[in-house]
Amino acid sequence: MTTTKPLHTFHIPVMGLAYTIDSPIRVAKYGISSVISIIDDDLIEKMSAFYSAKFDVPYQEITQKIHDYRAERITSYLNLVDKIVKDKFDNFKNELTESKQALENYIAMLPNKSEIKIGLQNLMEDGKEAIMNYLDTNLAAGEIDVNIMTKVDKDNFIKDEQLATEFNDAHASLRGFANSTLSSSVVLSAGMNPRLYSYFENFDVFFPDVNNHLNKKVILKVSDFRSAMIQGNFLAKKGLWVSEYRIESGLNCGGHAFATEGYLLGPILEEFKEKKEQLIQSAHELMVKALTIKGKHVPEQALELKITVQGGVGTAEEHDFLLSHYKVDSVGWGSPFLLVPEATSVDEDTRTLLAKAKEEDLYLSHISPLGIPFNTLRGTTNEMLKQKRIHESNAGSSCPKKFLALSKEFGAKGICTASKKYQDVKLEELEAKKDVFSAETFENAKNKITEKSCLCVGLANASYLENDIKIKGQAQGVVICPGPNMAYFDQEVSLSKMVQHIYGNDSVLTETNRPNMFVKELKMYLDYLNNEIATVSAEITAGQIKKWNSFKKNLGEGIGYYQSLFLSSISSENEKIQYLLSFYKEELSNIKIPELKVA
Repeated sequence: MTTTKPLHTFHIPVMGLAYTIDSPIRVAKYGISSVISIIDDDLIEKMSAFYSAKFDVPYQEITQKIHDYRAERITSYLNLVDKIVKDKFDNFKNELTESKQALENYIAMLPNKSEIKIGLQNLMEDGKEAIMNYLDTNLAAGEIDVNIMTKVDKDNFIKDEQLATEFNDAHASLRGFANSTLSSSVVLSAGMNPRLYSYFENFDVFFPDVNNHLNKKVILKVSDFRSAMIQGNFLAKKGLWVSEYRIESGLNCGGHAFATEGYLLGPILEEFKEKKEQLIQSAHELMVKALTIKGKHVPEQALELKITVQGGVGTAEEHDFLLSHYKVDSVGWGSPFLLVPEATSVDEDTRTLLAKAKEEDLYLSHISPLGIPFNTLRGTTNEMLKQKRIHESNAGSSCPKKFLALSKEFGAKGICTASKKYQDVKLEELEAKKDVFSAETFENAKNKITEKSCLCVGLANASYLENDIKIKGQAQGVVICPGPNMAYFDQEVSLSKMVQHIYGNDSVLTETNRPNMFVKELKMYLDYLNNEIATVSAEITAGQIKKWNSFKKNLGEGIGYYQSLFLSSISSENEKIQYLLSFYKEELSNIKIPELKVA
C-alpha cells in the first residue's frame, strides 16, 4: 500500500513539446510529479524508439499507415514510461536500503516538515528490512501526468476525405492517454473545448468506480475563479469530476500567455481560497445528477479537489507563502528546471543560452501561429534561421507536422500561418498594395506576416539534439519558451541542489535583485496595458475603452490587496515590496485611457 499524499510540495509543469517529454523517467522515482505533452505523436514515436533501445524493451514501430496511429503511438509511449518508472522506482528503493549514502542524499531532498523525512531519519540505524518495509508503505513514485492544449485539435484528412471528429489531434491524444496503463491525470490547458470535453464521456476510466476511485483524473489549468467554475460545472454536468485546478499566472509564466482582464495572481488565489467549498459543492451536485441519469456509481461525498499554482515562483520564501497563506496543495516550478539536466530535455547550446539570459532577453512575442502572445528568448537558433530565410526572400516554414494548421482562410483542411505556403500568399497580397502604404507601415505589415515561427518543429528539436536523434527536413533550430523568471537563474544545477533550493536548504540564485513574484507580475501587467493602448492601430472602439478601464480598475484593486497583504504578512522584503507597490500605483494612475471620439 502506498501513501496517497504526495511526497513533495512542488511539481514540474509541462514545458513546450519536448522539454518535459521524458521528465517522469528522470524524476518520478524521487516522488516528483511532472507533466508530458502528448500533442506531438511524431516526437513521441521517436522517444519510444529511443527509450526502448536504452532500457532493452522490445520496440515495434507504429507508422502512419496504421489505423489510429496517433492514439496508438501515445498509448505505447505512455505504457513504456509507466513501465520504466515502476522499474526505476523499485530499483531506487533497493538502492536506498543498501546504501546509507544514497539514503542520506535522498533525505536531504525531502521537505523539512515531511513526516517521511522524519521517519527515515529515525530509521537510519535500523536494519535493511525495517527501512524497506517503511519505504514500501510510505513511498510512491511521482505522478506521470499528461498535457493536452485544447486548442490544438485540428480536423484531419486522408487526401480530401475529412476524418471523424475522434481523429482530431486533441481527441486522439485523449484517447491515447485513456487507453494507457497510467493511473494519473490529464492537464487541459488553453481554455474550454466543449467538443473535446464531451469526448471524455466515452471513457469509463474518468468516472468514479464503486470505491469512489478515479483511475484517470482531470486537471484544468485556469487563470481565474470564474473560468474554473464554468469549466468545472460543464464537466460535472457530464458526470466528470475535476480533481485539480491548476492556477497559472496570466503573464508571469512560460509558453503561451493568457492575460487576464487585469486580475492579479494574489487576489485570484484569495478568491479560490475563500470559495473552494462553493466550487466543490456546485460540481458535486451536478455530477450526482449526471451519474444518476447515466446509471453509474454515485459517490455520496464530494471527491477530493486540489488547488495548485504556478508562474514565477523563485524562492523558498515565496514557495512557503503560497502553501501557508493560500493553502494550495502544490506549487509548480517550471523554467528553473530547464537548467537541471537530470530533470528536463534541453540541448547543451540552448541550456547555455538560458543560463546567460537577462531580463531584456526574455520577452512576450507574437511568433505563435495560434495568435496568442508567446514567451520566448532572444538569440535562439530558430530565430537566426528564420531571419536568414526572410533576408533571402524565402520566408516561412515547410510545415511538416501541421499541428497548428488551424487557419481555414484557404480551405477546410487548414493552414498554418507560419508556413511558407501561407506567407507567400500574404506577402504577394501585401506587395500588390505597396503603393498605398508608407514605408514604415509596409515593413510593419510584412513583419507581422513573417514573424511567425514553426513551433511544432522548434519546440521538439531540443530533445532530438540532446539524444542525438536525426532531425529530418528543413532546419528550424530550437524554440524555447521560458517564463520571465528565467532571468534570475544563471547556472546549470543538479536536481538535488534545485530541490533543496525550493525547500530553503540551499540556494541556486546569484542574482540578489530578483523582484518578488507578485510585484514582477504586476509590472508585467502595467507594461501590457501600456502596450495595448500604444499599439492599437485601428480606430478605438467603445468596447476597447470599456475593457481598458476595467483592466485599470482591476489592477488598482490588486495593488490595494497587495498593500494590505504585505502589511500583515511576514516577508523579508516587506519594505521593498511596499515601496514598489506605491511606485506602481502612481504609474497606474498616470496611464491615460483614450476617450471615444464622437464624430
